[in-house]
Amino acid sequence: MQKNEKLIIHENLPYEKFLRFGGEALTESELLAIILRTGTKDKSALDIANEILSISEMPRTGLLGLYDIPLERLLKVKGLGMVKAVKIKCIAELAMRINCASAKDGVIINRPDTVANYFMEKMRHKRKECVILACLDAKCQILKEIPLSSGSVNMSLISPREVFLEALRAEAVNIILIHNHPSGDPSPSTMDMECTKWIKEMGDKLDVALLDHIIIGDNCYTSFKEKGYI
Repeated sequence: MQKNEKLIIHENLPYEKFLRFGGEALTESELLAIILRTGTKDKSALDIANEILSISEMPRTGLLGLYDIPLERLLKVKGLGMVKAVKIKCIAELAMRINCASAKDGVIINRPDTVANYFMEKMRHKRKECVILACLDAKCQILKEIPLSSGSVNMSLISPREVFLEALRAEAVNIILIHNHPSGDPSPSTMDMECTKWIKEMGDKLDVALLDHIIIGDNCYTSFKEKGYI
């Protein structure tokens, strides 16, 4: 093998390619291969990276899809042990948090569609009902997002007392409740309606306005404000 041929092969390795050309020159597989560092006797780190990315399914594919791949599924990839699998999930979590922090900066969520779009991808794929309290300032900018509960596949229990303890700690002027329906149907249940009514009444007494309650379905939503429920 000629010297120039060796140089080309060397430069095509993900780590060396990064050093020579920078991260922007790397494919998603190559970036992931650098994180993995090593492969197995039969598969390179790049081969394993390609296999991991192939697991990603719609709506998020590639690196974005790593967030949706369960840890148990990653562990089925040959050459991927617990340490590397956890590292990949941590990278996905960091990417999600960075993306959310960037999206949140300066965002005003005073319209139901804006609220729904902001929380849609974060909540629509969850298998259990989860409730998030969005604490807002007087200009409807997000001060804090607080997970209130993670219930069974068909019910989440919301304590009005917990809602306002968290809202007051965050010094919120306004609040919005957001939760998902794993069935994909965002139609409110009787419990959803009753809980919202209780929280709205308590908020009026405490001068912390409940602006809306958004239920996230499968790429759709129901806004209590739009429907005239509050």
